[in-house]
Amino acid sequence: MTTPHTFSRHPAFDLVNPDGEPSLILVCDHASNHILPEYEGLGLGAAELSRHIAFDIGAAAVTRALAQSLGAPAVLSRFSRLLIDANRGFDDPTLVMKLSDGAIIPGNAHADDDEIARRIARFHAPYHGAIAGLITRAAARGIAPVLVSIHSFTPVMKGFQRPWSFGVLWDKDGRLALPLLRRLRQQPGLIIGDNEPYSGELEGDCMNVHGTRNGLAHALIEIRQDLIETQEGVLQAAGFLAGALRDAVPIAQAHASKGGPTMDEAKREAVEAAVFRRLVEHLQSRSDVQNIEMMTTAGFCRNCLGDWYKEAAEGLGQTISKEAARERIYGMPQAEWKAKYQRDATPEQLAAFEKSQKHG
Repeated sequence: MTTPHTFSRHPAFDLVNPDGEPSLILVCDHASNHILPEYEGLGLGAAELSRHIAFDIGAAAVTRALAQSLGAPAVLSRFSRLLIDANRGFDDPTLVMKLSDGAIIPGNAHADDDEIARRIARFHAPYHGAIAGLITRAAARGIAPVLVSIHSFTPVMKGFQRPWSFGVLWDKDGRLALPLLRRLRQQPGLIIGDNEPYSGELEGDCMNVHGTRNGLAHALIEIRQDLIETQEGVLQAAGFLAGALRDAVPIAQAHASKGGPTMDEAKREAVEAAVFRRLVEHLQSRSDVQNIEMMTTAGFCRNCLGDWYKEAAEGLGQTISKEAARERIYGMPQAEWKAKYQRDATPEQLAAFEKSQKHG
């Protein structure tokens, strides 16, 4: 279904299709790189403000195209993430960035608590108020809406060539994320990331506030920016996502109407994915534990987990290098972890390892 592209405008947000079908609500936290003249560009030039540090390139265009295609209401920010990040909680240290991807933000250097409070009141709070208003409107009609947040990511970050075409970010609620992942992965030639290139577990972010805390099914979709640099790319990505959402949203709604899925295959996958993420986080926090100790006592180490990650991805038709898979486990390139944390094995450790191999 295609709906006329109507919208209302507020200094902090655009509300697209405000009277659209509220069973699906779209949001775009980093839709704009606009900074009010009074902030003097935060001391940055046009080149810096055109980068990803200021907004999610192409995300707004995809969100508008999806809203039109699906007849869904959408809320899009009208302020740069450098002014204040709509996808961060009030206590998050990255709410107002002083340094972003190597760029110093002069206009934020002296942003004290009072200034941050002013920006929250002018930009952050009205934007989130608009999302809450759509949820309230849906609830008044007896509808528990499904929430989808649209973002984009750079093809390269810190020298790492990101292989994913799209990513689905989520925390503990797999009602939408899991069927969406399955549907997206049916498209040949694309690499679909599960909580890539970032994790969806961020306390106080937009989906946590409006989705998790309200018990609403939700997911954040990341799109690699080189796929949506042109209008043709935007329309292609939006068409692909619209088809996937048409299939996945009813599944999420069916689960919601039953109080969530039972321990079926989807739920089991969600639980196992959550356990895996917890394991990886634990290992990343215990850099004191050496791989040789893990191999001696448990018969596997971080390298094994990275290799298993790669094998599992390839089993689902996803290509990832050994280095990228291990980086997912280590939380940084393996060579960097070794330089920082790996110690020379002691004679006792080597002897214990050798003994474990003989009896393993």
